[in-house]
Amino acid sequence: MTTPRLGLRANAGQFALLVGVNGLVGGMVGQERTLLPLLGRDAFGITGVAVALTFLVAFGVTKAVTNLAAGHLADRYGRKPVLVAGWLLAMPVPLLIIWAPSWEWIVVANVFLGVSQGLTWSTTVLMKVDLVGAERRGLALGLNEAAGYGAVALTALATGFIAAEYGLRPAPFFLGIAFAGLGLGVSVLFVRETRGHARAEQASGGDTARPAWTTVVGWTTFREPSLSAASQAGLVNNLNDGLAWGLLPLHYASLGLGIVQIAALSAAYPAVWGIGQTVTGAWSDRIGRRPLIVAGMLLQGVAILAIGLGSGFELWLAAALTLGVGTAMVYPTLLAVIVDVAEPSWRGAALGVYRLWRDLGFAVGAVIAGIVADRLGMPAAIVGVGLLTIASGLLAGRRLAETRPTVPSRRVS
Repeated sequence: MTTPRLGLRANAGQFALLVGVNGLVGGMVGQERTLLPLLGRDAFGITGVAVALTFLVAFGVTKAVTNLAAGHLADRYGRKPVLVAGWLLAMPVPLLIIWAPSWEWIVVANVFLGVSQGLTWSTTVLMKVDLVGAERRGLALGLNEAAGYGAVALTALATGFIAAEYGLRPAPFFLGIAFAGLGLGVSVLFVRETRGHARAEQASGGDTARPAWTTVVGWTTFREPSLSAASQAGLVNNLNDGLAWGLLPLHYASLGLGIVQIAALSAAYPAVWGIGQTVTGAWSDRIGRRPLIVAGMLLQGVAILAIGLGSGFELWLAAALTLGVGTAMVYPTLLAVIVDVAEPSWRGAALGVYRLWRDLGFAVGAVIAGIVADRLGMPAAIVGVGLLTIASGLLAGRRLAETRPTVPSRRVS
């Protein structure tokens, strides 16, 4: 049997296809970014912030737990079956939102969305890393996340304009139906298995036994300093994203912005995040992971403080763009840290554990922001998250070693 060839050029066709697939994965989230908090307020009469953010708790918990399983399943059974399963579970999401007679249906839709995202997004990350090998990880992860979050931004903007013209339901969510059908069809018909590429990389670096799954959990969560530092920074990063998704549209609406302006702000942050990752992922391959992670977390914290303490569309837009820059610096780079340290034999499991902690940030952010907002007001919740983000960046600076492959390695084996 022919040994699979590693590298971006050797696998350009499949790599480009997977970039497109992850764009569709991102679009499934983007259909909700502008509208779901407003739908809770206007269609279902929800006034409490904590209750309004229950959809985000459901999404975050299910996505986090599924991430943990997805990496392990992809290592054991292959990447493509996990990807296809994720698309099958995405199919009901827009239909549940369109037909929902109560808020509970929206929460159930986000359980399906969380499981689907955990399977599909985790697998597209892993497949790209499999294809490119060690030297271009940052670039590969940057392109993957750029496609996903670029699609989040475009879909958030598109659904806002559609809703302004045709109402909050059902028209905006027709995009989700199209994305799910196209993603499933492409994944079944055209995506090829990449687990053999990971095995080829493992063989070229010398055989190492795959550690027990519980051992990988321990390393990634607390025992290995760089892995655990990345995990905590990832959690706080997605806590910020949960704030932007769930609370900020309500904050902007409470201060008089219309749906088109809210859609523009909701799209600006992931748009810069998505586009920026095409640069920052490759940049981390050259200058290292640690500087981008620490600076990016601090920049996010400052941007969030500006949103909470300031007012006016122009200021909020500038802060959203800054938040996108900071997130672009951090997001693919944290993934690259995990891949740098983990051996190919347990790479999928390590990514799953990292993504467990990272995506629990959605749920943690929704709970914290909802409780604080209901008791002290939305600006207080936003400022609190900004201060937490700055603290996370400082902690990452203390614990995170440089892991880029061209410097002395922190691999665990």
